[in-house]
Amino acid sequence: MADAQITGAVHSIKSMNSLTTAMTTDFDVVPPLNLGDLDLTTDDFILDEVDIHIQANLEDDLVKEALEMGVDLRQYSKQVEKELQRIEQVSIKDYIKESENIASLHNQITACDSILERMEGMLSTFQSDLSSISSEIQTLQQQSVSMNMRLKNRQAVRSQLSQLVDELVVPNTMITVILDSPVTEQEFLEQLHELNNKINFAKELSFRETLACSDIQDIVDRLKIKAVTKIREFILQKIYSFRKPMTNYQIPQNTLLKYRFFYQFLLANERMVAKEIRDEYVDTMSKIYFSYFKSYSGRLLKVQSRNTIFTLGQRGAVLSPAELEGPILIPHAAQRGESRYPYETLFRSQHYGLLDNGCREFLFLSDFFMVAGNSGLDLFNSIMGKTLGMFLKNLSTYLSDCYDSIAVFLCIHVILRFRAITVKRNIPALDKYWEAVLELLWPRFELILGMNIQSIRNTDPQKLGVLDTRPHYITRRYAEFSSAIVSINQTFPNERTNALLGQLQIEVENFVLKMAAEFPSRRDQLIFLINNYDMMLSERAADDTRITLLVRGFSSTWKQSVEALSQDVMRSFTNFKNGTSIIQGALTQLIQYYHGFHKVLSQPTFRSLTVRSELINLHHLMVEVKKHKPNF
Repeated sequence: MADAQITGAVHSIKSMNSLTTAMTTDFDVVPPLNLGDLDLTTDDFILDEVDIHIQANLEDDLVKEALEMGVDLRQYSKQVEKELQRIEQVSIKDYIKESENIASLHNQITACDSILERMEGMLSTFQSDLSSISSEIQTLQQQSVSMNMRLKNRQAVRSQLSQLVDELVVPNTMITVILDSPVTEQEFLEQLHELNNKINFAKELSFRETLACSDIQDIVDRLKIKAVTKIREFILQKIYSFRKPMTNYQIPQNTLLKYRFFYQFLLANERMVAKEIRDEYVDTMSKIYFSYFKSYSGRLLKVQSRNTIFTLGQRGAVLSPAELEGPILIPHAAQRGESRYPYETLFRSQHYGLLDNGCREFLFLSDFFMVAGNSGLDLFNSIMGKTLGMFLKNLSTYLSDCYDSIAVFLCIHVILRFRAITVKRNIPALDKYWEAVLELLWPRFELILGMNIQSIRNTDPQKLGVLDTRPHYITRRYAEFSSAIVSINQTFPNERTNALLGQLQIEVENFVLKMAAEFPSRRDQLIFLINNYDMMLSERAADDTRITLLVRGFSSTWKQSVEALSQDVMRSFTNFKNGTSIIQGALTQLIQYYHGFHKVLSQPTFRSLTVRSELINLHHLMVEVKKHKPNF
C-alpha cells in the first residue's frame, strides 16, 4: 500500500511540474522587472539606497530598451498590471481545475510524510542498533585481545607442560625392554639412555619440590635398580672372562668399549656399584699383567746367550726400526729352534710388549672409565704398578752383576726410542717408568766404563807376560769397544758418554806408551806403537769411511737433486700456491738437517776427520738453495 501511495504522489508531482511549466510560458510574454531587493512595504528602508536600486533598474536591458523606444512607463506599468491580473485569473482557474489532483497530492504527501516518519523511526532504531552493535563489536574486540593473550599463555604453558609430561611419563616400552631385553641389545642401550634422562629430570624436579615427581619416582627407582643389576652382572661377567687361561683379554675389552655408557650410567646413578666394578677390573688386570709378564720374563731368560762384552757385531740391529718395533720373541718357539739372543734383544722384546700393552690399556682406561690427567695416571699405575715394579726389580738384579757395557748402552737407547714413541702417541702413562729405568741404566753404564778406565790405568805392563810387537789385545778391545759406543751414540748423542770415551782413549794411549817402553830396542817400540795405533785407527776408519762417502756424495749431487725436486713439484701440482709451500718446506728441512749434520761432525770424536774441510758452508748452501726457490 505504501508503494501505491508513493507512486500516486510521484504522479501528482509530475502534474504540478506540467502546470508550473505552463505558467512559466505565460510569464515569458512580459519580461520580469528586476527591482532587486527594493521593499516598499517596510518602514525601515533607507532613502539612500533608492538611488542604488534605480541605478540598477536603469541598467536592466528591458528598461533600457523601453527608454530608448520612448515607451510611456505609466502606460506600460498598467499594461503589465493587467497582464498579471489575467495570468492570476488563469492560474486560479487552473488551480480550481486541478483541485482534486491537488487534494489527492496533499493526501499522498501526507501519506508519504507518514511513511517517511515511520522510515525515520526505523532508521533511528537502526542507528540505535548500529550504535549498540558498534559497542558490542568493541567489546568483542577487547574480548578477542584478552582471549588471544590467554591463548598464548596457555600455549606457552602447554609447551612446558607437554615437555614435563613427556619427561614424567614412563612408557610401557621402556619398562618391558629394561626388564626383559638382554643388555647387549641395541634397544636396551637406547632405553637406558632414556631412563637416564628421566632419572636426571626427576632429580631436577625433586629439587624444585614438584609434586608430580612423586608419581613416577617409585617406578623410576625400580627400573634403575633393575638396570644397575643387569649392567653389573654383564660387566663383571666380562671381567671374569679375562681370568680364563689363554684368553685374549683385548676381545672382551673391545666389547666393553661398545657399552661404555653402562659404566657412565652406573657412575651417575650408583657410585658404589661403579666403584665395585672399577676395583674388580683393577684387581683382575693387575694380576693378569703381573702373571703374564712374570712368566714371559722368566721364559725369556732361558733363551739368553752370552756375548763378548767389547764387540758390537750384529747386536746393534736391535735399534733398527724394523727390529725395534718388530714382533716380540716367542720363548717356546726359540727354545724349540735352539735360538739364543743377547740380553738387549730380550730387553727390547720385553719392553715392547710392555709398551704395546701399556698404551692400549691407558687408552681403554681413559675411554671406558672416563678418566684423564692425574686420575688416569693413578688408575693406570694401580693396574700396572706391580708389573712395573717387577720389571725394575729384575733389571736392578741383572745390572748388579752385569759388566756388559754395550748391552747396557743398547738398553739405554732402546728406552730412549720407546720413550719417543710414547710421546708421539701422546701416552704419558709410562713416562715415569722410562725415567726410572734410565736412572738404573745410566749409572751402571758409567760405572762399568769407569771401571774399564781404572782397570787400564792400573794395568802393570810387566805383569802381562811375553812382549809382542803385534797389536795388544787391550788395544783391540778398546778399538772395537769405542767404535761400538760411538756408532750407538750417534742418534741420541750424550756428552757424558763422549767425555768418558775421551778418558778411556787417554788411558789406552798411556797404556800403549807404557807397553812400548818395555821393549828393549827403539825399533820394536816403534813397530809396537805403529801396530797398536793402526788397530785403533782401523776401527775408526770404518766410521770415517761412511762419513766421507756421505759428505762427498751430498756435495756432488745436492744441486741436481734440488733441481729435480723443483721440477717434480711444478709438474705434480697445478695449484702453484700449494707447490710453493711444499718445495719451501722441503728446502727448509734440508737446511735444518744439514745444520744438524754440521753439529754432529763438530763433536770431539769427529773433529780430526779431514773430510770436514769438504763440508759445504751452511751460508753458501742457503744462498744456493734460494736460487732454486720456485717463482710461481
